[in-house]
Amino acid sequence: MTDEATILSYAEKVINLARDTITVRFRFFDSALAKVSFESRVGIKGYVFDGTKLIYDPYILLNDYKEESSFALRLLLHVLFHAILMHPYRFDKTEEKYWNIASDIAVENIILSMEIPEATLLRDGEERIILSRLSKWVPNLTADALYREFVVGGISHDSEEKYAKLFKFDTHRPRATYKEEPKEIFTKEDWEKIAERVKAELKSFSKDITGGESILQNLKESTKKRYDYDEILNRFAVMSEEIKVNPDEFDYIYYTYGLDTYGNMPLIEPLEYAEEKRIKEFVIAIDTSASVRGKMVEGFLNKTYDILSKSVSFSEKLNVHIVQCDSKITQDTVIESKNDLKKAADNFKIKGFGATDFRPVFAYVDQLIRDEKIKNLKGLIYFTDGYGIYPESPPRYDTLFVFDREDEYRMPVPGWAIKVILEDEE
Repeated sequence: MTDEATILSYAEKVINLARDTITVRFRFFDSALAKVSFESRVGIKGYVFDGTKLIYDPYILLNDYKEESSFALRLLLHVLFHAILMHPYRFDKTEEKYWNIASDIAVENIILSMEIPEATLLRDGEERIILSRLSKWVPNLTADALYREFVVGGISHDSEEKYAKLFKFDTHRPRATYKEEPKEIFTKEDWEKIAERVKAELKSFSKDITGGESILQNLKESTKKRYDYDEILNRFAVMSEEIKVNPDEFDYIYYTYGLDTYGNMPLIEPLEYAEEKRIKEFVIAIDTSASVRGKMVEGFLNKTYDILSKSVSFSEKLNVHIVQCDSKITQDTVIESKNDLKKAADNFKIKGFGATDFRPVFAYVDQLIRDEKIKNLKGLIYFTDGYGIYPESPPRYDTLFVFDREDEYRMPVPGWAIKVILEDEE
């Protein structure tokens, strides 16, 4: 009977052979491979990739290798693509089950498109059939696109089991655990640098690599800059008194003692106000010029109401101006509380469809400030396609120009403004 030391040695050789094969065949993986380590651990019942380390059961690995000699290479390619595409770090994907399935399918689609003889498995035929079916309603089989489809349409129990059987290779570590990495662990930022490097190398010779376009498409999506709107909006907040119990100054012991002892008479009344940084005044400009039509305007409106209704940064009492504009101001809807949102949404009518000029909005806001209709403005968000005339001088408040997509032909955003690309809704 083979002893455990021999098993461990054979399993290590199998992993090293797979790593060396990738190094020789695909030089653009060099930087990623250099950051991945391997650990043999008996009894884990399979494979676990934690972002920097592939942990494997040597007995299971050798058994899989015996069944199909291409397995180890395919496994390593699978986890490498998860890391390079930063799938473990997509904390915006709240439905973890759907994200795991979507990212596995996306990775396997890339590998199959590369047509690597050494990484061919018996399951590939079934994978291709499933991928062909999925591509009929999800043309670009990226993890994000698949996730959106699964969240909206769901997945049957049978399909979920089939997808796991065909596309899953490793157990995904819960993404929440990646948020508290010790400094010595390879981080999301480290993988972002590697992803950008791989993308740059692939662009130079992607035509010579089968499946290169599929890799680039996924890399472009994974490296796209994403923003947390609450985080951005915090820079527009000011100190204000909010009606709530202040936990720093309210003692529940004395309060409840009074209620218990004297009926409904507390010994200490709770403080009704607490100072917090919240947004009270804000301007959102929506470009309704002729070049911004249909779904683009709808996307701007959806994001506007999403920001206002879901953000925790806003005060209960508001002075938010939602300004429609093209080359002039066509409408200004004032929101004084979150309760005004539904009424505004139900009665919102798009006006404009002229040319685009950003300057009137800033002139209009400046006039609101002079008339003291806005007294402490910290920020403005401008939703637009970007084809307009920017002010020459920066305003006294921060400004975000939000675009629906990247566009190499639009004018560059002034240095005093922040550029944001609008994310597709999940």
